[in-house]
Amino acid sequence: MIVSAVLAVLKIVLGILANSTATVSDGFESASDVFTSGLVFLGLLIASKPPDREHPYGHGRFEILTALAVGAILTASGAVISFHALQRVGTARAAPEVLAVWPLAISICAKSLMAFLKRSYGRRIGSAALVADASNDTVDVLSAGTALVSISLALWNPERLAVADDFGGCAVGIIVLVLGIRVMRDTVFQLMDTMPDDRLMVQVRDVALTVPGALGIEKCFARKTGLRYHVDLHLEVDPGMTVLESHDIATEVRDRVRARLDWVADVLVHVEPHGLDMIHQTRVDAGLLPRGKD
Repeated sequence: MIVSAVLAVLKIVLGILANSTATVSDGFESASDVFTSGLVFLGLLIASKPPDREHPYGHGRFEILTALAVGAILTASGAVISFHALQRVGTARAAPEVLAVWPLAISICAKSLMAFLKRSYGRRIGSAALVADASNDTVDVLSAGTALVSISLALWNPERLAVADDFGGCAVGIIVLVLGIRVMRDTVFQLMDTMPDDRLMVQVRDVALTVPGALGIEKCFARKTGLRYHVDLHLEVDPGMTVLESHDIATEVRDRVRARLDWVADVLVHVEPHGLDMIHQTRVDAGLLPRGKD
């Protein structure tokens, strides 16, 4: 947040002094980063609160809502930046000065480092909001690079290409707008309980089947509730064992999955008899069940 605030002040002040629309536009984009990063910080604080009576699954969904809000803010900011930049196209004014280049170069270096750090840590803890903020920084690098190219064109041929600076400011806004739409799309998928990668679900099945007495997995689902996932697992056990024995196996499966997979918050295990189709067919053959009906 501090870095974004410093960059915003540099870009806006030096952009105005250097008469550069692209630099000022990128400065307002950096100013919005201060708010979005603060929003992510608040979301992570609330998401880390432990479960309570009103929220038995924890407060993790607030972190996903934070990412959705970040996407909405980016979309709105991009639209406003593009609109104001287009308004300046065709207006008579002096060409931008070399002074406008320096804050953009500093921003590219600083934001590249911030994007790398946020994305690495965000993926490690499973934070959608932090990864979204990392994507925001990545686009900052792209937008600053776009502004730098447009200013360079205007400086190279001020008489014919001065308008490139205005179009560069518009391009910055479009880049931010596209990012915002992408972030909102990804977070909406999480709010709709979209399943994680198949690789992660294979991990759950493999760990569950290491428990003695776990004979198979009929179904396995997962939904994200913030930084981690809640898993619903249908475990097959020997149909001849007691309820207590099957309960002990289910408890061991739950504890082992949680212990070995740090991305799993909790596991709900539903116990089913192994070979249920064979048992059903045997009852049909014995005349205990009518054929063609459950």
